[in-house]
Amino acid sequence: MESVPRDVSVYAGRSAGPIGAQIAGYRVEREIGRGGMAVVYCARDLRLDRTVALKLLAPELARNDTFRRRFTHESRVAAAIDHPHIVPIFEAGETDGVLYIAMRYVSGLDLRALLDRDGPLPVATALRIGAQVASALDAAHEHDLVHRDVKPGNVLVAKGTDSDHPEHLYLTDFGLTKKSLSLTGFTTVGEFVGTLDYVAPEQISGRPVDGRCDLYSLACVVYESLTGGLPFEREEDMALLWAHQYDQPPPLTERRPDLPPAMDDVMARALAKLPEDRYDSCLQFVGALRAAATGPDAAALRGGALGHEATRPAPRPAAVPAPPGPPPDPPMWARPVFRRLPGQ
Repeated sequence: MESVPRDVSVYAGRSAGPIGAQIAGYRVEREIGRGGMAVVYCARDLRLDRTVALKLLAPELARNDTFRRRFTHESRVAAAIDHPHIVPIFEAGETDGVLYIAMRYVSGLDLRALLDRDGPLPVATALRIGAQVASALDAAHEHDLVHRDVKPGNVLVAKGTDSDHPEHLYLTDFGLTKKSLSLTGFTTVGEFVGTLDYVAPEQISGRPVDGRCDLYSLACVVYESLTGGLPFEREEDMALLWAHQYDQPPPLTERRPDLPPAMDDVMARALAKLPEDRYDSCLQFVGALRAAATGPDAAALRGGALGHEATRPAPRPAAVPAPPGPPPDPPMWARPVFRRLPGQ
């Protein structure tokens, strides 16, 4: 995800390339990720002399009153939650028509990169990760904050404290929910704003959502962590939307025969089409999955070796990293916030 800082480029003689530019009191050091509507930089807080992750959102989001109000409210709520698995938010605001949010910089991979690198995870690892994300989500739900975009890319994986806790997970992007650019969840007819691979049926249909939509998305993430594949894989977006609403996912044991059948029942309940048919909390779901994974059927299947490397499917071939190049230009919509520095 990261790029190697190189020379600063200049746009139209009025704004500088990302490296070294200052945005709302932060000096940009390098890009660490981007999507269609946002870009994230590692930056230096010039006021407190600390490293932060600085996320910029596309101007069309700032121009939408509904999103702007939700962004402001949910950023404040998320910043007030003191939880070990939620990325702390330091500041959220607007500069030159671009919304920004400054968060703790977490060194390490996100879960998307980890799964792409390693493939399916050992059962014990997937359950540890699921439990930490579930804890963060339940804490947010207690504050009436629904994430709405739980996915591997929003789960940061940092180094843990010891062999019993080899990784420490942070859930990020609270306050940046992509439920909608309108109240229905669609910008225009048929265009959903968000991540379709993990979206709950009630989000697709535009029904009211609560924490159980996050539970559904978490179940999709845990499913992928265990099997290396998504519960629903379709070539067309409309087919994927249909599948989330009406199709049943393949049982876990169909893709990983080493798993006990009891885990299929737990996952099926977590992925139920109706919110009321799911578990009451994310931790309840992960607890039920852990009980199914460690029951007598599990010991019989794997000889008591739950979580051992022997239970791990063969990893995918490692991707060949691209050679380093110059830092990518900011998105066109972000360039107005990159002001030329003195001497450039």
